[in-house]
Amino acid sequence: MPWIKEISKENATGKLKDLYQRITGRTGNEVANILKVHSIHPDVMEAHLNLYEQIMFGESGLTRSQREMIAVVVSSTNACEY
Repeated sequence: MPWIKEISKENATGKLKDLYQRITGRTGNEVANILKVHSIHPDVMEAHLNLYEQIMFGESGLTRSQREMIAVVVSSTNACEY
């Protein structure tokens, strides 16, 4: 259970609800915890989401697989369980 207050998809309204729909449109139904922690500040969530989408899906000399591999190496180096 997170110690950071989160607003669930079921209780989301307005901009947060729209952001959750944007996220779940790509993932099927799940919202990653790394994004949910921003739920009480939808503007911050939107900025995080925009940054993530640009890094992972924007124009680049790297393939999607290479980007994912870099993310795994960085997470491993940082001992990140996420």
